[in-house]
Amino acid sequence: MTSASAAPVGPGKTPPVTGDERLVHRSLARRSLARPEFGAIVGALAVFVFFSVVADSFLQTSSMSTVLNASSTIGIMAVPVALLMIGGEFDLSAGVMVTSAALVTSMFSYQMTANVWLGITVSLLVTLALGFFNGFMLTRTGLPSFIITLGTFLMLTGLNLGFTRLISDSVSTKSIADMDGFSSAHDLFASQFEIGSVKIQVTVLWWLGLVTLATWVLLRTRAGNWIFAVGGGADAARAVGVPVARTKIGLYMGVALCAWISGQHLLFNFDVVQSGEGVGNEFLYIIAAVIGGCLMTGGYGSAIGSAVGAFIFGMTSKGIVYAQWNPDWFKFFLGGMLLLATLVNAWVRRRAEASA
Repeated sequence: MTSASAAPVGPGKTPPVTGDERLVHRSLARRSLARPEFGAIVGALAVFVFFSVVADSFLQTSSMSTVLNASSTIGIMAVPVALLMIGGEFDLSAGVMVTSAALVTSMFSYQMTANVWLGITVSLLVTLALGFFNGFMLTRTGLPSFIITLGTFLMLTGLNLGFTRLISDSVSTKSIADMDGFSSAHDLFASQFEIGSVKIQVTVLWWLGLVTLATWVLLRTRAGNWIFAVGGGADAARAVGVPVARTKIGLYMGVALCAWISGQHLLFNFDVVQSGEGVGNEFLYIIAAVIGGCLMTGGYGSAIGSAVGAFIFGMTSKGIVYAQWNPDWFKFFLGGMLLLATLVNAWVRRRAEASA
């Protein structure tokens, strides 16, 4: 297409292309600025440099492996929470759901004196059912996800404690370390491998695998388009044929699946599970996603950004220890990073929209 006011073009000359913004060349800097994780990467570099200066042991190889291990346990859950936030929803039950998944595996295996893989399978089914329940209630009632998942959070918190006391007569489960299948399950969910002289938890591999899978889904599949569309506006997405209810239920079941993975790591890493664990962790997952570039309003973000956010969390939590500061200040720094990340993300998006 050419504009009506375009000057005549002489013979043998190619008319200039106008009116199609897709053909306008944008510099690498502008394309990078438009990425949701851009602000998080800048923040991660700043945090890395800061603790490299104030903590002498921070740059040691063993210290960085500890940072990676700490980041992975948050990052596994930050990935599906980021996708859920891109879809415009929250899940306040994600933290206690991790504990629920671990408790089901442990108590079912112990009480039934069964191979632990049977307990793992039952736990997977139960946890996926919890995710389906959250998504189904959200789509059928129209209530905000804050209310739905807050209710699930409270119910799971009570069930975790009540069933553990009823079955184990204690607030923690019995050890299942001597049961059939424990060794192979431990290898899959809680083992370590060495790179040189450094030990890395297998959760790092789970984390990287989930980030890769989620990035492919968001950028290369129709389901990824649905997630962005639903987060941008459910009514508009429904009007163009996007299965809104199915997409949101699937996102909640994705959170449940990763909660099951994290729960198995929790159990097989420590042999027993405390029924009160996980309370408050849901905020850490949300913080990692927000620091990574996800907007609270939905429709914007990335899985890679959630990984960067989790890495910032790992660097901060361990960097404070290596700097020999009082760990009581950790929550203060975490809250400050959340506010700063939200401001940076808003600025980055405004700049990206202005340069589009």
